[in-house]
Amino acid sequence: MAAAVATATTPAAAHLHHHHRHHRLPLLPSQPRPRPTLRLRLLIPTPPPLRRLLRRSPLLAAAAVSADGGGGGGGGGEEAERKREKSRQLQKRVLVGVAIGVGAGGVVVAGGWVFAAAVAAAVLAGAREYFGLVRGTAGGGGTPPPRFVSRVCSAICALMPILTLYYGHMDVTVTFSAFLIAISLLLQRGNPRFAQLTSSVFGLFYCGYLPSFWVKLRSGLAAPALNTKIAYSWPILLGGQAHWTVGLVATLISISSIIAADTSAFLCGRAFGRTPLTDISPKKTLEGALAGLTGCVLTTVLLSSVLHWPRSLLSATAYGILIFLGSLFGDLVESLIKRDAGVKDSGSLIPGHGGMLDRVDSYVFTGALCYSFIKVALPLFGV
Repeated sequence: MAAAVATATTPAAAHLHHHHRHHRLPLLPSQPRPRPTLRLRLLIPTPPPLRRLLRRSPLLAAAAVSADGGGGGGGGGEEAERKREKSRQLQKRVLVGVAIGVGAGGVVVAGGWVFAAAVAAAVLAGAREYFGLVRGTAGGGGTPPPRFVSRVCSAICALMPILTLYYGHMDVTVTFSAFLIAISLLLQRGNPRFAQLTSSVFGLFYCGYLPSFWVKLRSGLAAPALNTKIAYSWPILLGGQAHWTVGLVATLISISSIIAADTSAFLCGRAFGRTPLTDISPKKTLEGALAGLTGCVLTTVLLSSVLHWPRSLLSATAYGILIFLGSLFGDLVESLIKRDAGVKDSGSLIPGHGGMLDRVDSYVFTGALCYSFIKVALPLFGV
């Protein structure tokens, strides 16, 4: 039986074998296997003089690290990823900063209620961040004001630039607001503390009163800038020659000089900074401060020669020095508040820049100093 089955299946098997032999599929050409890339690296020790040079020059050290490929092994990959992340953060910071600069320039040129409304919005955001930082000091033994007091103070601060635009001053507003805040704190239930009163009143001064001087600087100095040549070709639809006032020119110079001071101090401080400036902000260095002063004064002198205000080199130099001192002092004050609150940034409102206070801290005291310089000191220079 088994032999019969074998005999019966043998012709079928032979037929299938004959069929596959005549209809064999074409063979694909074999692909060569990729060979691993051989990387040869010479490990040559760095001579002592060059090693000392790299330590002294951060720019050369960064170039050497980039040329080395970030090191070998897994640590090199992590280091390269960290550097890429820093590069992305820097790009985001630059792009957002440029966008803010362009928008702020348009707002300054527009002036009037547009400028006052923009200052009021920035003041409201900054005041909310300030009282948030004050509440953060509670863990270190501080006594922040109640939340309703913080909200009322933030709203009053936002109203001050608007009142300054239409009434020209805010002394009565600050005095009356401080009186109301003091009464509300003294009559609250529980155990009122003096720290609540001081933080609230300082918030009115720091977040509302001082920034309102930018409105006085921009809109209060309405004398025409007669020597500014750009005013003669300014479109009539945008206000014509009368739109270019001393307040507009002074505001543009002040803001541009602050930006130059911050940028110069940041770049040169990271590249060449060695000597700490103060314990309040360990990252600030004396070298960065000197670079910021130089950039601020040069920007002020350059713009004053273009816009023909102030007219003398001495007054423009003094104006630039005052702008730098105001911006540096405002930065240090905000760093002091953040240090007591135990935070790195005042918030996360602006991508790549932190909170509103982190962006405008250099402007808080500068507006009042610039306005006072123009009203009091410039007449001494014959302007």
